[in-house]
Amino acid sequence: MEIDIVTLSRLQFALTAMYHFLFVPLTIGLAVLLAIMETTYVMTGRAIWRQMTKFWGTLFGINFALGVATGLTMEFQFGMNWSYFSHYVGDIFGAPLAIEGLMAFFLEATFVGLFFFGWERLSKLQHLAATWAVAIGTNLSALWILIANAWMQYPVGAAFNPQTMRMEVTSFYEVLFNPVAQAKFVHTVSAGYVTAAIFVLGVSAWYLLKGRHRELARRSMAVAASFGLLSALSVVVLGDESGYAASEHQKMKLAVMEGMWHTEKAPAGFTVIGIPDQEKRETRYAIKVPYALGLIATRSLTEEVPGIVDLVNRAKLDIAKGIKAYDALATIRAAKGQKIDMEAKNAFEENGRYLGYAYLLKRYVEDPRKATEAQIEKAAWDTVPTVWPMFWAFRIMVGLGFYFILFTGTFFYLASTGALEKRRWLLRLAVWSIPLPWVAAELGWFVAEYGRQPWAIEGMLPTAIAVSHLGIWEVAITLAGFVAFYTVLLVIEVSLMLKAIKAGPQPDDIADENPRGRVQPVPAE
Repeated sequence: MEIDIVTLSRLQFALTAMYHFLFVPLTIGLAVLLAIMETTYVMTGRAIWRQMTKFWGTLFGINFALGVATGLTMEFQFGMNWSYFSHYVGDIFGAPLAIEGLMAFFLEATFVGLFFFGWERLSKLQHLAATWAVAIGTNLSALWILIANAWMQYPVGAAFNPQTMRMEVTSFYEVLFNPVAQAKFVHTVSAGYVTAAIFVLGVSAWYLLKGRHRELARRSMAVAASFGLLSALSVVVLGDESGYAASEHQKMKLAVMEGMWHTEKAPAGFTVIGIPDQEKRETRYAIKVPYALGLIATRSLTEEVPGIVDLVNRAKLDIAKGIKAYDALATIRAAKGQKIDMEAKNAFEENGRYLGYAYLLKRYVEDPRKATEAQIEKAAWDTVPTVWPMFWAFRIMVGLGFYFILFTGTFFYLASTGALEKRRWLLRLAVWSIPLPWVAAELGWFVAEYGRQPWAIEGMLPTAIAVSHLGIWEVAITLAGFVAFYTVLLVIEVSLMLKAIKAGPQPDDIADENPRGRVQPVPAE
């Protein structure tokens, strides 16, 4: 791999994002589980549910604090490492992030304090409302961030202004209700719910293996298993919806995920396993399920799924149109407010949406209008990410998704029959399964973000153009600093989590209000 400012900047953002996302899914999922547990406490009056809420709330608090610490630096990177990106799309991309801070994060952060310090100061219903506010705020934070990210995957509701050289909002409604954002949001938060469910199941299984806190562990398992099963099913169903969205708006990403080099007769088969060969442009030893890809990606039996080679040929045509747009833009800019050449204006209006494809040539030639056929060929093939990591990352992620359905379904059945504690091998499996949702989540983000390269904004702004003009050593030193600092935070988080888990739930001084199914007053002290 060539080490340059673009590669280092991408690596820095990727590592900080992946570190940050170690904390995010557990925060999203635990917040909802806490709300469910406390709701059960308020409805039943059983002190065990309050103890469960406080115990899992402690683990939530540790994770939440470190998630905030790792997330703050990411937004600063847009200005430091991706200054042209910020200039080019800041009016659009910045709006959802600002709303996330004002509407969601402040809501979440405010009520987190009430959750931890309001147990003896608020009534049960007031405290429950605060807990649900934390859960809602956490999910709203994910919503607005994913709206911003989805716009990078499928830019809608915006237009390029030749005078300011920036993208500007034309319809915030389209930005807000971006179809990619809708699928991405539900898929991502459902993955967070699965993460929390597997985490609770694993920790509870450890308690049962040790013979500790059995009442809390059994109830926690019952809640987590049912919650996790529904969430795991949702992840798979909405993963299918994300695949359909990719077939509509990110055809190259889909073709690369499937290692599909040539367009097949509809409906295309799904490659279960194979060995992608980038040099020979083929996937060797492919084992396929007939018709499956066509049905998943197009929801039809007649629509084709284009292959990589055909999409590269389309990219060549788009680059040619982009060169026309670049030439027209240069003419418009040269007028400097004087009378604009109508021919250039019409040419830009016709080809302006392909301007980003002309920018792909900047890697090879300063002026895209002077590009040779060989340079256009190279730029067109630059639209193809390296196939094998995408191919395998997607399959491992999907395999884990189906494992989570089987895993949570098994625990749901056994927890409901009361036979779970007899299967100690299954409890051990639950403990060892704790890291797997994080593996699946990180692979999912890898597929989503690496799969749209070489674009920072799909079809509009190449990553190589979006980067700041920094020195290699400046980025390398900050990259090393971020990795070291984030590793320390990760070690701290894991240490605090393990310490809290080993300590277990603390005794609660509230008595059961409903020991035999009827509400009774708490004895006076």
